[in-house]
Amino acid sequence: MASIPRPPVVAVMGHIDHGKSTLLDYIRTANTAAGEEGGITQRISAYEVLHKVADGSEKKITFLDTPGHEAFSKIRMRGASVADVAVLVVSAEDGVKPQTLDALKAIKSAGIPFLVAINKIDKPNANVLKTKQSLAEHEIYVEGYGGDITSVPISAKTGEGVPDLLDMILLTTDVLGHTGLVTNSAEGIVIEAHTDKKTGTNATLIVKDGTLKCGDFIVCGKAWAPVRYIEDFRGKKIPSATFSSPVRLTGWSELPDVGDIFTIAKNKNEAMEKATAYKESGSHGANTQAVITTPTSEAHIPVVIKADAQGAIDAILHEIAKINNDRISYKIVHTGVGDIRETDAKIAMAKEGTIIVGFSVTIDKQADALRERHGLEIKSFGIIYELADYLKELLIARTPKKMVEEHCGTLKVLKFFSKMKDKQVIGGRVEMGIIEVDAPVKIMRRDNEIGRGHIRELQSQKIKTSAVNEGTECGLMLDAKIEVAPGDKLESCRMIEK
Repeated sequence: MASIPRPPVVAVMGHIDHGKSTLLDYIRTANTAAGEEGGITQRISAYEVLHKVADGSEKKITFLDTPGHEAFSKIRMRGASVADVAVLVVSAEDGVKPQTLDALKAIKSAGIPFLVAINKIDKPNANVLKTKQSLAEHEIYVEGYGGDITSVPISAKTGEGVPDLLDMILLTTDVLGHTGLVTNSAEGIVIEAHTDKKTGTNATLIVKDGTLKCGDFIVCGKAWAPVRYIEDFRGKKIPSATFSSPVRLTGWSELPDVGDIFTIAKNKNEAMEKATAYKESGSHGANTQAVITTPTSEAHIPVVIKADAQGAIDAILHEIAKINNDRISYKIVHTGVGDIRETDAKIAMAKEGTIIVGFSVTIDKQADALRERHGLEIKSFGIIYELADYLKELLIARTPKKMVEEHCGTLKVLKFFSKMKDKQVIGGRVEMGIIEVDAPVKIMRRDNEIGRGHIRELQSQKIKTSAVNEGTECGLMLDAKIEVAPGDKLESCRMIEK
C-alpha cells in the first residue's frame, strides 16, 4: 500500500498570557483555561480538530498546547520535538517577551518551520505593525519585514483570522509532504505520563506512523503495556488510532519516560524482554524517575520531589538548576510520580533538613503523621511558579552566613615619630572613610599588604578621640610588628557576617 498524507502535528507556543489556550479553546470550542489553576497550562495537552478547507473537504490537525511559563522550557522542547510545525503566538499589545524568545529557541532547536499568530487584535491597544517591528528587532522576520515567515493577525477571543491561520498551517505542512502507512505497526512518542488512583499508570502518546490497535503490546524504553483499550483526546474509547492521533493508554508496567519513542512488540513476552533488555543495558530515556544530583556547593538542602506527571518533575528540576548559589544548593535525593506517601517521608527522615515538595499531589495520612511527629517540611503546590518561589525563599533562608572583611577607611602615613617594642607613634591623614580606635588595619606599601596591626589611640588637634573622619590629619598609636614608614597606607577593616 502506498503511503498517504499524514495530518500535521502543531505545537502552539509563546509567552504566558499571550492567548495560546484561548486560541485552542476557540478552535476546539472547549474551555480549558478556566479549569486550570492559575489560568496557565501546566503540562502538554493534545487535541484533534477538523478544519474545512476551500474545496469543502475537512482536514484533521493535531494541536499540542505547550506551557508558556518560563519554568516549562523542557516541556516546550519536548512539544516542539514531537511537532511538524509550530505556531508562535505573540500579543499585538505586548510584542515579544522573554518566553517568546525561549519558545523560539525550542522551535529552532527542533528544526521545524513555524508561523506567527499575532493575537489580541480585538484589544484597544493592539498594534500589528508595531508587533511586527518588535519581531524584527528580535530577528524574527515576517513577510513584509525582511523575511519569509508567515504571520496571521488573529483574535483568539472573537475568532477573527483563525480560519486563515488554520489554512496557512495546512498549506505549510502540505509543502513538507509528511506521509505515513496505516498498515505499519504503530510508532510514536510519549508526551506525558502520570499515575492515577483509579486507572493506575497512564501515558499520553502521539502516533507518528502506522496504526495502534487494541490487542497490541506496546514498548517504550523500560516500560511496556498491553493495549486493552485506547482513549482519544476526549477520553472516548476507540478500537484503533492512526498517525498524528493523540491517545491515552493505561496499564503500563511502570511509567514510561516522556519524550521516548514507542514501538509495537509481537506479543507479551517480546514486550517484556525488550523492556528488560533496555533496563539492563543501562540506557536512559528522556527522563528518569529516580534522579540524584550532586550539589554544586559544600552546603546543600536534600529535596524529595513528587508530582502528578513526569513533565512537571522536569519543570521543577529546571527551576532548581537556576536558583542554586555558590554557598548552598539543592541535592535531589528522590523523585517520583504520585502522591506524597509514607515512603517519601521516610526517605526525608534519613537526612536532617530534607524537604519534600509536591506539585498537584496530595499528602497521605501516613506521611502527614510522620510530618507532625518528626517536624518534616512537606509542601505541595498547584502552581509551578509558586513552588519555585518557595524554593528560592528557602534557599535564601538556609544560606549559611560567613564572615567577610569590610573596608572602613584609609589613612596615609605622613610622619614616623617613635617606636617602643611593637607600639609606634605616627602622624597621618584620613584619605577615605573613617579611622577608629581599636580598629584592625592592613599595612599597605605600594599597594601590597606587608603586615597587620591595631590602632590603640587616636588624637585630633592633640585631643584624644575615638574616630577621625575623611580629610582630617591626626596622630595615632599603632600596635604592629611591622615598622611603618611615610608613604605607607593603613586600611581600616572590620569583619561582618553576611
